[in-house]
Amino acid sequence: MAHTCIHWFRKGLRLHDNPALVAALRDCKEIYPLFVLDPCAPNNVKIGINRWKFLIGALKDLDCSLRKLNSRLFVVRGKPEEVFPKLFQKWKVTRLTYEYDTEPFSLRRDKEVVRLAEEHGVEIIYKVSHTLYNIDRIIEENNGKAPLTYNRLQTLVSSIGPPKRPIPAPTSDDMKDVKTPCSEKHEENYGISTLEKLFQDPESLTEELFPGGEQEALLRLDQHMGKKEWVCGFEKPQTSPNSLSPSTTVLSPYMTFGCLSVRTFWWSLTDVYQGKKHSKPPVSLHGQLLWREFFYTAGLGIPNFDKMEGNPVCTQVDWDSNPEYLAAWAEARTGFPFIDAIMTQLRQEGWIHHLARHAVACFLTRGDLWISWEEGQKVFEELLLDGDWSLNAGNWQWLSASTFFHQFFRVYSPIVFGKKTDKNGDYIKKYLPHLKKYPAQYIYEPWKAPRSIQEAAGCIVGKDYPRPIVEHEVISKKNIQRMKAAYAKRSPHSSDESPSKEKGLFPLGTAIGSASPNLNHSIG
Repeated sequence: MAHTCIHWFRKGLRLHDNPALVAALRDCKEIYPLFVLDPCAPNNVKIGINRWKFLIGALKDLDCSLRKLNSRLFVVRGKPEEVFPKLFQKWKVTRLTYEYDTEPFSLRRDKEVVRLAEEHGVEIIYKVSHTLYNIDRIIEENNGKAPLTYNRLQTLVSSIGPPKRPIPAPTSDDMKDVKTPCSEKHEENYGISTLEKLFQDPESLTEELFPGGEQEALLRLDQHMGKKEWVCGFEKPQTSPNSLSPSTTVLSPYMTFGCLSVRTFWWSLTDVYQGKKHSKPPVSLHGQLLWREFFYTAGLGIPNFDKMEGNPVCTQVDWDSNPEYLAAWAEARTGFPFIDAIMTQLRQEGWIHHLARHAVACFLTRGDLWISWEEGQKVFEELLLDGDWSLNAGNWQWLSASTFFHQFFRVYSPIVFGKKTDKNGDYIKKYLPHLKKYPAQYIYEPWKAPRSIQEAAGCIVGKDYPRPIVEHEVISKKNIQRMKAAYAKRSPHSSDESPSKEKGLFPLGTAIGSASPNLNHSIG
């Protein structure tokens, strides 16, 4: 029987290593490549303009690639559970394929779509390709529980074996007997939305440093794999959080949206490593991809993973509710130039280095402002190009010392940390240009500059730039005691693999928000 198929693109916005798409083409006479633009974002997440821009770029690139195969992308707006029954009937669909997604929202959505498909006699095929491994298999191998340490994850995946190799993209030969019915009104009915139609103002955008799309992703991958010595020597902790150009690969957004296959990345690294001395997990680039896997596994296996309450592995902390502090942090008005420069870069460009993420996350939570990591998680979901539900939740828990990492007495200084790699404050001057005339001696602490120097710099603290909203040396010590009290109330961890057993392991491969534990930063 020749099928009429819908291949439902969600995160896997690519042709290479897309086994569900290849499955759609088997015994297929007509295919409708579909992307559903859901007006109700998952979990009511607010999506920032940089993420919309990246998505539109990725969809345009995907449509371009499909056209080369004599096909087209169909973009439909609406809730999937409302869209699919209509399309099943309209196009006389007999098969639906898609890439497996482990997020709770996606699992609930997919369960309903599968039910509707069965009602309409539509065959369902889904394939695992957004992660290195089948996450359900990892949990099964760990007696039905998510591993709570990176070392345990490594043990589990070692027993499973290396990830599957990526498969090639479909070719014209694969499509020679498959048609994509298109009408003259295709663009009008199924075209890709513009930013204006999504109620976004394009004039608010700055230069697009990371264009979305599969071709851009593969080009960037090839460029990095060409730097064999850099790849082999890569160690995440040794990269700079405040370099003027990224000191990591920034491939995390491309994996978050599935423009780049994580398996393609893994095996490209394997080829570069072959026969050479190279760094190892957790700090290597392979290690960053395993961090991504670690948080995906936690996100699937731990209930209420993106919340403090009802999350069985998360320390319950009496965080303060302080809208003024939260807004000052999110809007780069804390009065600490290093923190404000990072948050400015995040809002403008949609990406920041993983150690920069560490600094602002610690500052918001246990370090200075004592605001819940859930609030920071929301801001990162909106602004990060590589904002990824599992990685974002996992990294915020880690950096707030709520889960996984328990050395709460290790606090990032919003003054000293940045100086280690940027004594002159060039990064601050780039993102906070009103401070650019401050001498290096005062660039991290402008409030300490004599009035004459502030006037010469053309920026008076308290007038042109805010005073610090807290006194770090005082408040950080107080917060350490508050965290100590929260820990004292915890019930002993019942798991044999308590995270405390990995005291020396910091998510140096973990990037808050992303796409990967740090991929975000690592690769982010």
